[in-house]
Amino acid sequence: MPLPSASERFILPDVLRPGLRLVFCGTAAGARSAREGAYYAHPGNMFWRTLFATGLTPRLLLPAEYPLLPTFGLGLTDLSKFHSGNDAELPVDAFDVAALRDKIDQFRPTALAFTSKHGGVAALGKGVTYGLQETRFGDAHVFVLPSPSGQARRSWDLRAWQAMADFVKARTADARR
Repeated sequence: MPLPSASERFILPDVLRPGLRLVFCGTAAGARSAREGAYYAHPGNMFWRTLFATGLTPRLLLPAEYPLLPTFGLGLTDLSKFHSGNDAELPVDAFDVAALRDKIDQFRPTALAFTSKHGGVAALGKGVTYGLQETRFGDAHVFVLPSPSGQARRSWDLRAWQAMADFVKARTADARR
């Protein structure tokens, strides 16, 4: 019997395809997400409510509905595909920035958004701030967002998410003209 491929061993599958407007990149699946097999599954996580509140989805999706995101031009991945838990619990070498770059080069979304400053720093280096970054991943504009995790409530700010959503919606509207 053949060994499973690397993507078959992912904690959560990537939700990627060509032509997406925006790909969200987390650090790693949390314990609840890994257990339930769904991105941002903990009820205290603001991710799904924020997608709806910012107008990126037309209705509030449940975590188990994550495979529907490409319908709205959205995708998902993580810097660590083979480990789960809080960032402090992950091995030092858990993040695979090169693999993320390859995915973004392959699928070419309009924008890439790191769903935490920790993820942004891991991929971009020190000195990142919330919002649109000067650097790009391939052709993708890059955003660093406050973590939607309930554990990061002190740094939560919807404004950075709304600015990112407005930017992506404007780019999409411009591309249709």
